[in-house]
Amino acid sequence: MSKHFSPSRPVARLATLSAALWLAGCSFIPTFSRPAAPVAESFPTVSAEATGNATRSAADIEWQTFFQDARLKRLIELALQNNRDMRVAVLNIEKNRASLQVARADQLPTLNAGFNGSRGPAASGAITSSYSAGFSVTAYELDFFGRVRALSQAAQAQLLATEEARKTVQISLVASVANTYLTLLADDELLRVTRETLKTRQDSMRLMQLKYDNEAASKLDLSTAQSLLEAAKVSLAQQTRQRAQDESSLVLLLGQPMPADLPAGLSLSEQGFLSDLPAGVPSELLVRRPDVRQAEQNLLALNANIGAARAAFFPRITLTASAGVASSDLDTLFNAGTPTAWTFVPQILMPIFDAGRNKANLETAKVNKEIAIAQYEKAIQTGFKEVADALAGRATLTDQLQAQAAQLAATQTTMQLTDLRFKAGAASSFDVLEAQRSLFTAQQAVVQVQALQLQNLVTLYKVMGGGWTEARTAEK
Repeated sequence: MSKHFSPSRPVARLATLSAALWLAGCSFIPTFSRPAAPVAESFPTVSAEATGNATRSAADIEWQTFFQDARLKRLIELALQNNRDMRVAVLNIEKNRASLQVARADQLPTLNAGFNGSRGPAASGAITSSYSAGFSVTAYELDFFGRVRALSQAAQAQLLATEEARKTVQISLVASVANTYLTLLADDELLRVTRETLKTRQDSMRLMQLKYDNEAASKLDLSTAQSLLEAAKVSLAQQTRQRAQDESSLVLLLGQPMPADLPAGLSLSEQGFLSDLPAGVPSELLVRRPDVRQAEQNLLALNANIGAARAAFFPRITLTASAGVASSDLDTLFNAGTPTAWTFVPQILMPIFDAGRNKANLETAKVNKEIAIAQYEKAIQTGFKEVADALAGRATLTDQLQAQAAQLAATQTTMQLTDLRFKAGAASSFDVLEAQRSLFTAQQAVVQVQALQLQNLVTLYKVMGGGWTEARTAEK
């Protein structure tokens, strides 16, 4: 006795299997584990003090707290509002947020409303009309194997990566504005020193000319004084040009012309930052840097792409359906009792031969992940080097500045004693001119090292992940 075949049984079984797979959340995305940091367990430091004793991480210190100069704070605010790199970073977030919305929309059916009408001759020769209206779902993919969900996870990771990229841009912008501002302050100080030196050498030149005219100085003494005077003029021209260029660099960072209503600022010697920044453990510090987190999110996105590539080897099930009403008379299309029309068209596409396309796509996804791992590890190694270099600078620049200041004090004493000996006839004019040259060099060196020390603190704050945290709003 033969059994009666019911076409509804296979359909029911397929529906049951499909529901089970859906509830199980079938996914071919590889389990992600964060790669180990390929760096030493601690930073190399020149002295024990270089590691710092504070408990608050640089990433938790708002830039409004780190910087003390009101003028500098205002410049940073303007840069964050108007800098074009910052604006592009923000727009990239909006673009990737829209892409994520598109990827998430692919997980849900798209419902369309439609109206169709046609009019033409029938087989009998009479003119007939046909109208229909209803709703339709077109080629909705039943994501049993997680392909669409994997693409959505990749899009989400890419969005998070662009958010971290924005933080990285802000960190770099804050540090660039601060360092350029410090460079301008150093330029102003060097200009002051150069103008004072130029005046001193002009006075020396007039005195030397007078002595030469009265045969109290040699031609060598006169030419040496002239040479030092012209060297001061050269230095003044160089410093003036350098300051103009540094100001142009600051204007570019601001994204607007330099405002005229900036608050009063502090001089180079009055600048003060939070210097007690703990170095911490590399494995903890570096993962807090936005650029490292950006590399990790890129790695997560490519890891999800592997899941989508694997799912491509399995059947893709799509559904097209529609339901509505149909009538030969437009006036009665929406009346009660109008005949209904519906279609239900499931489709299963099973890859059989694709000339190796799916396999190549999977291999590409795997290689892209390996590239992302290398980039992630390189980001950690770069961050380790930047922090180590900045710590070395903090450990040595203070000593260098102290030694440079002591050298300047000794040079000033030498200048004073040489001048007294010259007036007493115990020293030559050449000795005086040489002392002037040494003093000018020592004065310039102190300003340059002072600026370098302050810029190193800014750089240390930057490479430790500081500069993207905004000031907390005071509680009311």
